[in-house]
Order: sequence, then structure tokens, then C-alpha cells
Amino acid sequence: MFLGLLLIIVFVLITTVIDKLNKLENRMKNLKITLDQIATVIKVPEHPINNELRKLMNEGKEIQAIREVRTVLGLSLLEAKHYVHDLKM
Repeated sequence: MFLGLLLIIVFVLITTVIDKLNKLENRMKNLKITLDQIATVIKVPEHPINNELRKLMNEGKEIQAIREVRTVLGLSLLEAKHYVHDLKM
């Protein structure tokens, strides 16, 4: 009985934390969109590394470009992949 109650409490706590993290992630995505729009309007120059990354991608060195992004910008692997992919567009 006690173990069942404990499992239910843990499940509810985990579900709550996951829900909060998902909401936080969505808010961060919305903030990024807003910041990108502001940067476009006020013409913020792009990061100097972007030219080097485009050169690496043109040479077929996408993995090296991702490594460079991770090193210079301190992004996670997934974030770096998205960053490089967005430069392709």
C-alpha cells in the first residue's frame, strides 16, 4: 500500500516536472523567434563565424562545422546541428 502511494507521488512529480520543462522550452523558442525578429529589424550583423562555417559546409565538412560551432559558441550537439542547418537555408 505504502509503495503504491509512493509510486503515484513520484509519477505525479515527474509528470509535473516534465510539463514545466516543456512549457519552459516553448517559452525559450518564442523568445528566440522574437530576438531574431528584433535582430533583423535593427540589422544586427551575424556572427563572424558564420562565413567560416559556410566555407566548411561548401567543402562538405559539416561535422567539422558543427564542432566549430560547439567550440566557439558553447552550444550542445543538437543546438549546434540546428545552427549549422539554419545556415544552409
